[in-house]
Amino acid sequence: MNRVLVTGLGVVSSIGLGPEAFRAALKAGKSGIRSISQQDSEHGLRINIAALLNDFDFNREIEALDGLPQELLERAMVVARRAPLSIQASTLSALQAWKQAGLMTRPADPLRTGVIVGGHNISQRYAYEMHEAHGENLDYIPPNYGLQFMDSTQVGVLSELFQIRGEGFTVGGASASGNVGLVQGCRMIQWGVVDVCLVVGALSDVSPMELKAWDNMGAMGGKMIQCPESACRPFDQQHDGFIYGQGCGCLILESEASARSRSAQPLAEIAGAAMCLDGNRLSNPSREGEARVMAQALTRACMLPSDVQYLNTHGTASVLGDDIELAAIADVFSESVSQLWINSTKSLIGHCIYAAGAIEAVATIMQLNHGFVHPNPNLDNPIGDGLRFVGKESQLVEFDIAQSNSFGFGGFNTSIVFKRWHDVA
Repeated sequence: MNRVLVTGLGVVSSIGLGPEAFRAALKAGKSGIRSISQQDSEHGLRINIAALLNDFDFNREIEALDGLPQELLERAMVVARRAPLSIQASTLSALQAWKQAGLMTRPADPLRTGVIVGGHNISQRYAYEMHEAHGENLDYIPPNYGLQFMDSTQVGVLSELFQIRGEGFTVGGASASGNVGLVQGCRMIQWGVVDVCLVVGALSDVSPMELKAWDNMGAMGGKMIQCPESACRPFDQQHDGFIYGQGCGCLILESEASARSRSAQPLAEIAGAAMCLDGNRLSNPSREGEARVMAQALTRACMLPSDVQYLNTHGTASVLGDDIELAAIADVFSESVSQLWINSTKSLIGHCIYAAGAIEAVATIMQLNHGFVHPNPNLDNPIGDGLRFVGKESQLVEFDIAQSNSFGFGGFNTSIVFKRWHDVA
């Protein structure tokens, strides 16, 4: 099958807009988790900590992009200027990745280019606010709501923006959605369905209803810690649940033949990718399922567990989730686990829900290429013994193989193996 390369990255997050700003923030251990206003207090929410896109201005960010054709920037304004936040974030991150992949100056065949958006029920706040504004008189519902409430609008917007004519669709897997999109994008490249695939992990713009439901489940954390930056504590004894984060990640996947024909510079290879189910509709994770999917990804990469040097975990900071994931890691990596760097990007950006897998894939590739592992700044008392956690400071580490996990409510398990690109041609 075709080798799958990553040739472009884009990211919109609470710690940085764009690859360079995001990488610098990762290395510095910058946290995007802050206190938030109590505008939802009338809904009975106890959530007052999150990693939000504060002061995000789509017009300003588009104008700040350089090196892009004016025609493309104008089209971006047309398709997304008045769109919901999630569409704006997807548009901006996709433009960043498209530019890095050199697809403006060295274009690919639009008939052989695809787009996948990871996420479902993406713009819940948009629908919630529309109901608040017009629920008493539906005559004033704007006509474009009939398009924009659908997740498929994201595919339509991106296909129009980049004039993509190949296959496109949305995929959902709860918090694993970003990785599910990458798995499906890999398959499209491997099987020759497309030569280039734009994969976006969409920003989940949730409403007070979703936040309250997660809080009632006991899934959300931050209630025991007064300092917002210290609230998200993956693998620490004081972990008490996830912190909601806003963000969007985009990766350009490409066949090796296509990348060579365009003289594109690969950033990494996706050596193996896997997903599996637990046969479980609820939120509780499965040690067996998580271990199985990590092992499957390694088998498809033709690698041994001892080959992996860095593991970007799902690491939500939930008590059960962290315990189960560490047990699954021990099952898979057993003898080599003490030599494996274990980390969680959510400690800095919170849990970006549908986008988590894509943003964390971006973070993993950046660390792979720039020889460092980012801090997990709130890891004071690790819950596991004999494990090599990344602690409060970033570490300069050269490594070639990394793995990234994403798991989702409803028994979704995904894992992807990345390999640093070494051109042997």
